Amino acid sequence: MLKKFSSENILLVNDAAAMAEELVSNFYKMSESQWLSRRYDIKTLTDLKPYEIVHGPFAQVIRFKGQGNNRLLGSSIYDFYKICIQDHAIIKTLKKSLNIKLFPFVLYIITHELIHIVRFSKFLQSFDASPAEKMAEEIRVHEKTSDILGRVRASGINDVLKFYKKWSEPVEKMQDLS
Repeated sequence: MLKKFSSENILLVNDAAAMAEELVSNFYKMSESQWLSRRYDIKTLTDLKPYEIVHGPFAQVIRFKGQGNNRLLGSSIYDFYKICIQDHAIIKTLKKSLNIKLFPFVLYIITHELIHIVRFSKFLQSFDASPAEKMAEEIRVHEKTSDILGRVRASGINDVLKFYKKWSEPVEKMQDLS
């Protein structure tokens, strides 16, 4: 039985998601209409299907192909992304790292995943990249996440940034850690 967020935790996740959306939108200088054109959803463990649950990562982005009702043309197909928050992995880490709090941790995670979605949507990164390119992209996205959140005044954010500091290491060193 995997641990799920409590109803109080879900409220914090929702607040973190709203803040992350605003921060990423501002960072990429996207208007509200541009932002709303990004098709994605954020779900926690309660709403995930078994194939959307992973062990290890705190979240994952899954890409689906969408198409409007009564649309037959291939040009009406669009990418839809689902951010799958892994409650159990987050809760486990929070229990081990007592100085890290849920809100800033989830703020980092959701900001990170939203940056991926923006980069996929703007064709700055291919969703179907090679493993080496995916690792390089993770490092780039962690750098951007740290840049964005390094300017934010949120209680506990510095502890989270320290937690993720290892992602600023060169790729060769990261491969030695795995």
